Amino acid sequence: MALSRDYKETIKDRAERDPHFAASLMNEAVSSFLAGEPQTARLILRELVNSTIGFEFLAKELNKPSKSIHRMLSPKGNPTMDNLTGILSILQSKLEIAIEVKPSTHNRRMKQTA
Repeated sequence: MALSRDYKETIKDRAERDPHFAASLMNEAVSSFLAGEPQTARLILRELVNSTIGFEFLAKELNKPSKSIHRMLSPKGNPTMDNLTGILSILQSKLEIAIEVKPSTHNRRMKQTA
């Protein structure tokens, strides 16, 4: 008897019942992009899409083949800025999530004290 579940099932179940979890995934994806970690961001977005709106719905909204979106959000994917913006916009709209970007001096302070 298996003692653990597939992590994808766990993420999907949690995202379906907890909108704050889905919002946290979105926040983590955007933060990863801004921190210069695009591979991590793409993988988080992939899990978010898979566990919420689905690739078929996203493909229809973006007017792109589902397979193309899977490639864009793969570890070596390279979505254009237009495609990435479209993905984020659709996720925000369908999940009712607002992304807010605030300036921070955290990195500047760390560099000055180093």
